[in-house]
Amino acid sequence: MENKKTLLKEISRRDFVMRSAKGLLGAAVLPTVLGSCSNWKGANDRVVVGHIGVGSRGYGELMSYFLPLKEVMNRAVCDTFKDRREFAAQKINQFYKETNFTSDKCISFLDMDELIARKDIDAVHIVTPDHWHVLAAIKAARAGKHVMLAKPLGLSYAQNVVLAKELKENNVKFHYGTQQRSFEHMQLGYDLIRSGAIGEISHVDVWAPGKNDVPSPVCNEVPVPADFDFDRWSGPAPLHPYCPDRVTNNSSWFTNDYSIGFLAGWGAHPLDILVWILKEKVNGTYSCQGNGDFWPAGGLYNNILSWDVNCNYENGLEVHFVSSDVAAKDMLNHRTIKESNGTTFYGTKGWISLSRSSVQSNIPEIDHKLNNFVRNKNGTINSENNMMGRRFISVIQEKEPELCPLDEAVISDTISHMGDIAIRTGRKVTWNPKSGEVVGDLEANKLYHREMRAPFTT
Repeated sequence: MENKKTLLKEISRRDFVMRSAKGLLGAAVLPTVLGSCSNWKGANDRVVVGHIGVGSRGYGELMSYFLPLKEVMNRAVCDTFKDRREFAAQKINQFYKETNFTSDKCISFLDMDELIARKDIDAVHIVTPDHWHVLAAIKAARAGKHVMLAKPLGLSYAQNVVLAKELKENNVKFHYGTQQRSFEHMQLGYDLIRSGAIGEISHVDVWAPGKNDVPSPVCNEVPVPADFDFDRWSGPAPLHPYCPDRVTNNSSWFTNDYSIGFLAGWGAHPLDILVWILKEKVNGTYSCQGNGDFWPAGGLYNNILSWDVNCNYENGLEVHFVSSDVAAKDMLNHRTIKESNGTTFYGTKGWISLSRSSVQSNIPEIDHKLNNFVRNKNGTINSENNMMGRRFISVIQEKEPELCPLDEAVISDTISHMGDIAIRTGRKVTWNPKSGEVVGDLEANKLYHREMRAPFTT
């Protein structure tokens, strides 16, 4: 017991950022993009940001992550919906006028290529539908723009490799939109587990919501509105008949042409915590098998909405990845607050369970330390959700190394894809990160590759 107390006293978050960077370097295939960018203009210069995708999530992040920052000029927005892009630009210009902030007028664009081509843009913030994520990031990196990209990644491992190549060759920074790494209780959990407070990790439980409580709509074709570019919205995905339900958030999440559902879309958050803390253990070869349920046939949605997947690594680590409905049956019995998402690490000395708004351990002194945070009336931790924009700007200005690098995003995203592939094929699949493919399974590899519709290609 005394050794544990001493260990807890020795842990400090002061060197959190540097240790997380030093300990978490690149995957075998994908080059790491943690090197310094020596051509930044200077710490006192404002970073000019363009925003690609200003729907509900993109606009929300723009307003909370970037607009309040004095070191940022938000000079361009882009969206396939005319009303969204014009509204966002108007709000930015109104804010600058009312606060006497000196900035050129923010301009709205339909074509992301035009925004990216602007020489005054230093960085882009991408919050498009999922199927556009990696392609938009490739375009930006190729043009020398720093990239903050919403999760999840994409539908094709080959596109991830191209993005890594462009980031490295053009010496630009990458920032993945998994904001939980910036929460203090997550940082403390990172320090404790990495320092051996719960011993050697042998097993990890990961869970996330599988769906939203909505019906799967039937798509009855209607004319495309004049103020919406459906062809450009569809982009690299197949071009289907238009109906309003096809271009909602739910459709982009639960329709397989656009994503693999919340396996990646929500799973990205707790899986990211797994990779962040145990990268050395999860960047090798592993096998996945499991089962799941799909949205009912007859509607637009056709992704997996409930899953139970086991991943076994060659080094002996076991990861149990499930949807929250499966977790609710018995996986969360150890938790006082049974959140719909989280990551529980089981070690030889005990366990630590980390969720977005709560944290717990079966080791009393660790549990006390983990719960020494400001809480809301419902007992959940009051975390700052608006730090990701500031952290991205700090990365660009070389005040800190990349907090959410691409190579780690690829590892977590691939776990989601292996779960999806295992369920769709009905068999065990083995992922080899060195070769970047499913071992000995041509059909499975085809599921991790998507053809891109011309002219929306890399």
